[in-house]
Amino acid sequence: MGQARAPDDFFLTDALDAEIARAGRAVAQADHVVGLTGAGLSVESGIPPFRGPGGLWTRYGEPPMDGYQRFLRDPAQAWRDRLNPKAPWAKALGETLAAAKPNSGHCALAGLERIGHCDALITQNIDDLHGQAGQQNLLEIHGNHFLLRCTECMTRFRQNEFQIDPDDLPPRCPECDGIVKGDTVHFGEPIPPDVLKRCYDEVGRADCMIVAGTSATVYPAAEFPLQVLRNGGVVIEVNPEASELTPVASISLRGPGGAVLERLMHHTQRASQEAGA
Repeated sequence: MGQARAPDDFFLTDALDAEIARAGRAVAQADHVVGLTGAGLSVESGIPPFRGPGGLWTRYGEPPMDGYQRFLRDPAQAWRDRLNPKAPWAKALGETLAAAKPNSGHCALAGLERIGHCDALITQNIDDLHGQAGQQNLLEIHGNHFLLRCTECMTRFRQNEFQIDPDDLPPRCPECDGIVKGDTVHFGEPIPPDVLKRCYDEVGRADCMIVAGTSATVYPAAEFPLQVLRNGGVVIEVNPEASELTPVASISLRGPGGAVLERLMHHTQRASQEAGA
């Protein structure tokens, strides 16, 4: 499995590693740990952000802001556009996501889950990299680029396993005959209620949250770490730069997600072993 490396100019100082060790002890001692990730983590896998310098939308233009309303008005036409994409950003996004591989940050979070210290992971990313890294209890709040979703019963289907007849659009759900659309949440589209409910359930139980690669400004995800703090829990931020979450985070770790999360898994496992000795 290909993995992106930390930036060449990143140096793990003793002070930072001591802070990561403190975070690892907090994770090891927690009863219910939830992760929250954003686009910054996927940048290390070669996926550019949507906005800002080098962003897909910066280069190719933004998708329509009323994408979901357009789908509702004419789902058949929306599907014709999807099957014959005219927007350069859509083609660029598809090619970029198809080539991307999980990096060490994705693998570290999946590793924390395997050793019993990440009970759920909420991601704002649509790139499927957490799933490819082996994450099991994964809540993709903005959907998954490689899935389709029934708008009625919320059943998901892998795109490459779902038969679509271009002469009979929109496709229908084999479970309930509802209209099927891409799983990615469009502008103007509510977050799927099944995913959102599970997010609130997990966050309500969390006494520790690891927030990696997100500025924590897009709601409802931005509310999740604040809810953990209000409930008396610990919030660990992993980000190369300071964010709006930094002033309130219990522990703020400055560095690339892959390198820092790898060390966090190491220290969590060590703290857990020492506690059980």
